[in-house]
Amino acid sequence: MTSRNTPTPARPDLSVEGGPDPSVAPDPSVEGGFVGATWPGSLMEAMSMEVLVHSPTRTLVSMPVEGNTQSAGILHGGASAALAETAASFASQIHARAVHGELGFAVGTELSISHISSARTGTVTAEARAVHLGGSSTVHLVELRAEDGRLISTSRVTNRILKRRVTEGAERRKE
Repeated sequence: MTSRNTPTPARPDLSVEGGPDPSVAPDPSVEGGFVGATWPGSLMEAMSMEVLVHSPTRTLVSMPVEGNTQSAGILHGGASAALAETAASFASQIHARAVHGELGFAVGTELSISHISSARTGTVTAEARAVHLGGSSTVHLVELRAEDGRLISTSRVTNRILKRRVTEGAERRKE
């Protein structure tokens, strides 16, 4: 697991209308293209999330409990939800590229989560598994587990598959 002070890859350029610039590494169109990636200033960095496995059908993302707790000292439900959506969204990014090429990207549109047990210490890992990979949407079921294998939460995440629009100004900026 990386520490909060570990150098990370450059943050994707979001200045191009409609989504990230696909020319910026890491490459989400490749299985494993985001393994170990985080971006400075992102929610992933703030919550110390780390991509462990990356494919359209199965993605694993981990996060420490410490620093992501609520006032009772247990993992915050919102942190669990953020981890679940992150895992499903990374999986959806690869599928979006398969559908629309380098202009494809995915955005979360629905998240449903059920909290089953709590975690006070250690690391939790979200495993997103695809149940639908369509031309305009994906659906992933996500299980969040503690280090000892206990089920912390289950969720369902829907992402919309979109195609980035390149504006005339964006084309000029790339030249």
